[in-house]
Parts: sequence; structure tokens; C-alpha cells
Amino acid sequence: MIIFWGSIAVLVILAATFLIFYNRFVTLSQQIDNALSQIDVQLRKRSDLVPNLLSAVKGYMKHEKAVIKEVTDARKAMLSAKGMEKKVKAGNQMQEAIKSIFAIAEGYPDLKANTNFLQLQQELSAIEDKVAYARQYYNDGIMSYNVMTKKIPGMWFAKIYGFNEREYLKISEAAKAVPKVEF
Repeated sequence: MIIFWGSIAVLVILAATFLIFYNRFVTLSQQIDNALSQIDVQLRKRSDLVPNLLSAVKGYMKHEKAVIKEVTDARKAMLSAKGMEKKVKAGNQMQEAIKSIFAIAEGYPDLKANTNFLQLQQELSAIEDKVAYARQYYNDGIMSYNVMTKKIPGMWFAKIYGFNEREYLKISEAAKAVPKVEF
């Protein structure tokens, strides 16, 4: 009788272990998916502000058609991007294009004093902070998930359940470059 109850106890412990590890992987996967969704929301907010930004600068930057086209093209790429990797790439492209507008705006004192432009600049800056935070949250989730898939006994359960290592969001080379400051 003791062997019977001992066998039942071992089976219950094994089943509980399998359930605990499965649920942990599901929880981590959902956190990662949520983080991706938050990045997408912030990228969309930034994209929605671009037409207002272009309206504010068009009157001042009549000779900067290339920069305005760059921002417009980046927004189109962002809106048409499918899949998070392409959205992030398009978001990085848009971020660089917006930086170009702000850099060129330094040469237009009237534009820099325009309250609408200043408000848009502040909103975009706040959104950039949120995007950076969401990317950090995503990468933190990836780290927890990947550690779980590489450590024993998690790696055994990851193989059993088909949970594979996931990739971090990477910063573009352009974003890594240190800006030149000339005096």
C-alpha cells in the first residue's frame, strides 16, 4: 500500500512540475508579447504626430524638401510595416528622420519659437522616452525567458514544450553612432 501511495505522490509531483514550468513559459511569453504591443502603440503614436510636425515645419522649411520627404517616407514605411522586426526598423528610420528635422530647425529661429512646433517637439520627446522604456522592458522579458530556456531544468521543459530562444531588439547602427559636435 505504501508503494501505491508513494507512486501516486511521485506522479503528482511530476505533473505539478510539468505544469509549473509550462505556465512559467506561457507567462514569460505573454509578457514579451505585451511588451511588443506597447512598443507598437508608442511607434503608432509617434507616427500619428508626424503629419502635425510636417504641417508646422513646411512653411518654414521650404528649401528642405529632402528632409520632409525622408520623414514622409519613413512614416509610410512605419504604417505599412508588417511584423515587429519591420516596424522597429521603420520606427528607427522615422526616429532618425525626425532628428534631422529638429537639427535643421535649429537654423530657423522663427520655427524654434513656434509654440505648436515646441509642443510637438515635447510630445515626440516624451514618446521617444516611452519607446525606449518599452524596448528595455521587452529586452528584460527576453532575458528572463532566454535564461529559463538555457538553465537546467528549464531547458529540458523548453525542449519538451517547444519554447525556443527569442531575440533581443537591437539598436540600429545609426542610433549607436555618437553625434558630431562642432564648435
